[in-house]
Amino acid sequence: MRALIVDDSHFIREYVRSELEALGWMCTEARDGREAVGIVAAGTFDVMLVDVNMPVMGGLACVKKMREEKLAPGMKVMMVTTEADNSFIRQALEFGADEFLMKPFSLQGLREKLLLMGFESNR
Repeated sequence: MRALIVDDSHFIREYVRSELEALGWMCTEARDGREAVGIVAAGTFDVMLVDVNMPVMGGLACVKKMREEKLAPGMKVMMVTTEADNSFIRQALEFGADEFLMKPFSLQGLREKLLLMGFESNR
């Protein structure tokens, strides 16, 4: 399974990468939404874990652009965020998000969300 981790925080990207790789995932990283759009256009991913608040292009704009341009239509999108407002969640779902993971999160929380999205753990 292949995952794209999109976050402006190097620490968060490394943490998520280490947890996913421990579960058998192959991971690629992007620092912002614009970089992620380019990576998705050039590759194939099963899931994208994307932060909401990033410079250059935030997570909502990134998801909206990818869905509008039909980049990776089968790829699942998990918003990784501190945003819990109902209007935000509604908008993210309208733009094409599939699931939400609230920061801070645990390995168990990440695993549970992946299972909800239909991904079985390899380990």
